[in-house]
Amino acid sequence: MKTEFIAIKDAMRQGAGTVHLRGWCYRARGSNALRFIVLRDATDIIQCVVEKALVDESSWTDAQKTDIEASIEVVGEIAEDKRAPTGFEVKVKSLKLVGESVGWPIQKDQSTELLADMKHLWLRSRYTTAILKIRSTVFGAIHEYFRGAGFYEYQSPIFQATQAEGGSTLFSVNYFGNPVYLAQTWQLYAEPAIFSLEKIYTIAPSFRAEKSKTSRHLTEYWHAEMEVAWATFKDIQDYGEALIKFVVKRVLELHQEELKILERDTKILEKVAHEPFIRMTYDEALQELKEKHETDLEWGEDLRTIEEDILSKAHGHFTIVTNYPKKVKAFYMKEDEKNPEVVHGCDFIAPEGYGEIIGGSERESDLEKIKERLIAQDEDPERYTFYLDTRKYGSVPHGGFGMGVERLISWICHLETIKDAIPFPRTMLRVTP
Repeated sequence: MKTEFIAIKDAMRQGAGTVHLRGWCYRARGSNALRFIVLRDATDIIQCVVEKALVDESSWTDAQKTDIEASIEVVGEIAEDKRAPTGFEVKVKSLKLVGESVGWPIQKDQSTELLADMKHLWLRSRYTTAILKIRSTVFGAIHEYFRGAGFYEYQSPIFQATQAEGGSTLFSVNYFGNPVYLAQTWQLYAEPAIFSLEKIYTIAPSFRAEKSKTSRHLTEYWHAEMEVAWATFKDIQDYGEALIKFVVKRVLELHQEELKILERDTKILEKVAHEPFIRMTYDEALQELKEKHETDLEWGEDLRTIEEDILSKAHGHFTIVTNYPKKVKAFYMKEDEKNPEVVHGCDFIAPEGYGEIIGGSERESDLEKIKERLIAQDEDPERYTFYLDTRKYGSVPHGGFGMGVERLISWICHLETIKDAIPFPRTMLRVTP
């Protein structure tokens, strides 16, 4: 008869009686007659007590060999014990060593670089496990939100012949003897699809060759993007706010234990989930920076990390900054009808100094204006024929945004670096493991 193993969390819900558990040794200690093994699986940890006098010789021999990260199977009686790490303890009847672990290389107080070198093993830590669980929920919640709002999931190519966000951050690839680029965004290939599906979204990898060593940048990251036909600039902002609120609420519902492991203060998460976001124009942001924070930024300059951080920490909430100068934004953003020097573009700046999470805009529908801006950016409009055709045949008002998923995860978990928000980070300086 096949043994029915259960998860540690389910065993603690059971609370009493015989349980069959399996997992990895989180830590171990003991003497010649008694051994304490804290067992870990994907759901939780639990203390297992092995007494030499109460188990057979094979079980005791295996218990003595069980060291950090060895895999084992345990049969025992579970009971509540407030002295144990998670409030329950298993009195072991039998123990089987499945996979030995000798000389586990990760100890306490390791450097961040060593942990990065050992990321393939550091994934097992309770810290990283908590992040990965939240990450999974974030991805699921993004899908749930968009599908619940009537969006269709749609994919665009990773190999692209044109740039969308700036040539300086492109990864060039030799494609059968011709240069193409890894996708910076799905957008140019998403816009054609709104004339078919109207409301579309994706979660896909994007690539930016930014020569940045900051705690906020990855060269490969996951991008949640959406595009909507018949949308106004306000609609785009409303969608972005609703998405973030939905995701944060899901995390709060499902991950109180993981947030405790990460020592995350949830008050700010509750505020973001339930209070309206702050909205201000670029001009209002410059005025506030000058008058309240003695930071004078010349009109026409993009908000840098330093200015975003000032607004972020001052407001203590998500801040949507709108109507940026045209010259610092992408060619496809719609000019403001009242002031052609600014565009209907917006950035969502996260609280607590986490910077931009979402960038979005209403898209320019005027074919000639798009051509003019491409030429102004030293781009050949002929290379964008497929994109320009969308403006020639039944163009409609529309817009969309892109959200850096790791940036949102990093803020939710209050991580020191975005590199912890993804299993295997790719940066300017790291491509292994």
